[in-house]
Amino acid sequence: MTSNVHQLIDTLPKAELHLHIEGTLEPEMMLALAKRNKITLPYDTVEDVRAAYQFDNLQDFLDVYYLGMSVLIEERDFHDLTWAYLTKVHADGLTHAEIFFDPQAHMERGIAFETVLAGITSALEQAHRELGISSKLIMCFLRHLSEEEAFDTLACACKHKDHIFAVGLDSSEQGHPPEKFERVFAEARKEGFVAVAHAGEEGPPENVANSLDLLGVSRVDHGNSALKDAALTQRLAQQQTPLTMCPISNLRLKGIPDLSAAPVKKALEANLLVTVNSDDPSYFGGYLNDNYRAVADALTLTEPQIVTLARNSFKASFLEDSEKQTQLDRIDAQVARLRPA
Repeated sequence: MTSNVHQLIDTLPKAELHLHIEGTLEPEMMLALAKRNKITLPYDTVEDVRAAYQFDNLQDFLDVYYLGMSVLIEERDFHDLTWAYLTKVHADGLTHAEIFFDPQAHMERGIAFETVLAGITSALEQAHRELGISSKLIMCFLRHLSEEEAFDTLACACKHKDHIFAVGLDSSEQGHPPEKFERVFAEARKEGFVAVAHAGEEGPPENVANSLDLLGVSRVDHGNSALKDAALTQRLAQQQTPLTMCPISNLRLKGIPDLSAAPVKKALEANLLVTVNSDDPSYFGGYLNDNYRAVADALTLTEPQIVTLARNSFKASFLEDSEKQTQLDRIDAQVARLRPA
């Protein structure tokens, strides 16, 4: 891969649309927060933590992920976590982020919904003031928990519509199909929330189709398996339904054997509105630009394809049309600056 492509990746404005804020907890911060909050972990050193980041599947990761977030207790912990992510990806050219958070995983530990939300939103507001990064917050339901618990969590979100833009669905896909949450999503949309959902990461194409038809999602998170179904692929292309793909995540969770099997290029060639994102970058070893560079190298993506991915990140976002156009114009200006005279 030419250095020109890497330079392009490093300097293009981008949005990230598939990012779990709890998945940005770096080992150093995990240990520091454990000490600050007097939480006992089964790890003594950063090396111990990183050694635990060897996963055979999604559930292996989730076990470590939920253990890691046990150190998040106070409002300032959630602020520090979110601010650390935003300052890191600001250097990657990030100008807009649509961030998932998992309140149920904290509430079942006795942490108040408002504590989690206040910490995250204070960092988002600081990033907007000081770094120029705009953001939307997406509250996810944990799909391994019950519909009843999801309804309780939705009730909490309804008190904070000024801060929460959308609802999502994450955690273990196997055994927890979209239809389990059809009623919750109908109520969420009625309350004015936009809907997204993880589908097609480990599950079949039917999970993608049912997320569209039963949950009413505006965007599909992952969506990899959709490309196994020609009719569904054609539908996604015609409707320009965004897919938020996460290549390094797929590799680390053994959803693909190597990055050359990542479906990003195939999705581009099928005219899908595909985006590249980092998912849980601390645990998977790659932030936003790492994912761009990894697929650029493995799939031999061209400079125009890289530009398309960056443009797609804003087209697929929940920004207002005028804001999208401002960001697209910034991409065009950067491409022009890099073009040889």
